[in-house]
Amino acid sequence: MLTNDLDFRLEPKIKEMYEEHKKRAEKIDWGYHDFLPWDKATDFRRVPWDESQVTLPNSVVTAVETALLTEVNLPWFTSHLDQTFKGSLSIIHDFVHTWTAEEDQHSNLLETYLLITRNVDPKRIRQLHKQTVENGWSPDFHTPFETMAYTSLQELATLVFYNNVAKVAGQHDKDLATLLRRLAKDETLHYAFYRDVIKFHLQLEPNYCYHLGHVIMNFQMPGTVMPDFEDRMSIIAKEANYGPLEYFDQVLDVIVDYWELEKLRPIAPEAEKARLEILRYHARMKKIRDRFYRTK
Repeated sequence: MLTNDLDFRLEPKIKEMYEEHKKRAEKIDWGYHDFLPWDKATDFRRVPWDESQVTLPNSVVTAVETALLTEVNLPWFTSHLDQTFKGSLSIIHDFVHTWTAEEDQHSNLLETYLLITRNVDPKRIRQLHKQTVENGWSPDFHTPFETMAYTSLQELATLVFYNNVAKVAGQHDKDLATLLRRLAKDETLHYAFYRDVIKFHLQLEPNYCYHLGHVIMNFQMPGTVMPDFEDRMSIIAKEANYGPLEYFDQVLDVIVDYWELEKLRPIAPEAEKARLEILRYHARMKKIRDRFYRTK
């Protein structure tokens, strides 16, 4: 059994998860206008933007810009998810619609914050926004289970990114730290749904391990389509509290443990081979992490 579709036997359970998600989300429903320092806003026509108006360190601006340029690609993410789950479990389509509605205001919040506080050149951020969306997003997997696994990692990485950057940003602007943590709360709920769908599939049929390897060992954030992505991530890793070490400790290590990959025992030889490859990959990354900490 090496099917890459979602298992119809889990649909009742996933429906329960979806209803629970909506209840939890309703309790923390919010509008992005509540998290913006409107008193700092000034008309750009009356007071043109100038670099001297920037109040945040370059590393923090870069981190917020990078998050923004990731979030603006929501139309492409949604399109990919909608196409991928066509013909799969209908409840997943319902969740994707809810997920889209909840994610929709993230880019608005980040972009409006940067404009109000004048921490970006408004013309430049518009050009970056347009260029990123024009670049689109085309992942190299197109099947339901792989997509669900990828989104689990993506949502966890995003919530970790927001919380980690908030720790640095809070030293310069408490409003920014608050809004980043607000976004992380949404990502936490989204991550919980996606990761549990995967976990229930692995518990029901451990042979699903076969489809995890490609996603885990080739994971990249969707922001790779934005201009200067590698340079951005290098700055963020050095100065804004999110890089390869944080990815291992707070994302990869967490998800491998949560899905209990060490305990699973797939019957299909290809699935067991994939499981062992994931664990070897995890062990290699752990050695690199440990070596770095020893040499600090």
